[in-house]
Amino acid sequence: MLRPRLPAAQLALLTFVGAAGFLAVWSAAALSGITSRDFLPAPWDVVTRFAQLVVEPFAGFTLFEHLLSSFQRFAAGFLIAVAVGIPLGLLMAWFPWVDRIVAPAFDAVRFVAPIAWVPFAALWFGTGIGGPVLIIFMGAFPPVLINTYRGAKNVDRKHIEAAQTLGASDLRAMTQVLLPAAVPSIVAGLRISAGLGWQSLVGAELIVASSGVGYLMVKGQASVSTATVMSGMVAIGAVGILIDVALRRVQQVIETRRGL
Repeated sequence: MLRPRLPAAQLALLTFVGAAGFLAVWSAAALSGITSRDFLPAPWDVVTRFAQLVVEPFAGFTLFEHLLSSFQRFAAGFLIAVAVGIPLGLLMAWFPWVDRIVAPAFDAVRFVAPIAWVPFAALWFGTGIGGPVLIIFMGAFPPVLINTYRGAKNVDRKHIEAAQTLGASDLRAMTQVLLPAAVPSIVAGLRISAGLGWQSLVGAELIVASSGVGYLMVKGQASVSTATVMSGMVAIGAVGILIDVALRRVQQVIETRRGL
């Protein structure tokens, strides 16, 4: 039996209490002297360092310039994953022989962690944009393909048969029947894909990059500046939330228009 949802005001209060409790524990640990403030800065130390990074270059760029570099890599890898994953998922759902050809190779690759591609990315692309884009693609591609395939497979056969009866070609049936019906599943997959892609980007930049938030964190660790590392973590989390909120909004609009 489902429990009734809490009022919005109560949910907001609980969120505030949780955040305040976390900050209180963090502040107490930083002030206790258990470890040096160089290794465990207080929240206000991180806020101060974050503000400095916004206006003062570190590792060659300001924080927002590092973020822009990271987002450009993410956008490239994510868009390539979408451009490949959606058409391939539709083809696999429509043509059984395509499914039989692609599925074994895809199943072998999708269980390899994106970070495992870092050595290949470093060898093939060095510190250029190609390496991180490859790693982001490997993280973002599987959810797009899987959700497109599942969404298309769940389309009511009556709609497909009606389109075929009216003389629709394979291309028209895929684009005008399968794709619209699979959109909710595809958008849900895009949210997962974006999250994995963003996480994969940061992992890639920790090793294969000469700019970006991950690179900033590496340089912060090398200079024993935990506040810099934590500022990078805050920026990563904030951008990740914004990406998910944007895709969630798209999902809500689509579901509302479709009466879901």
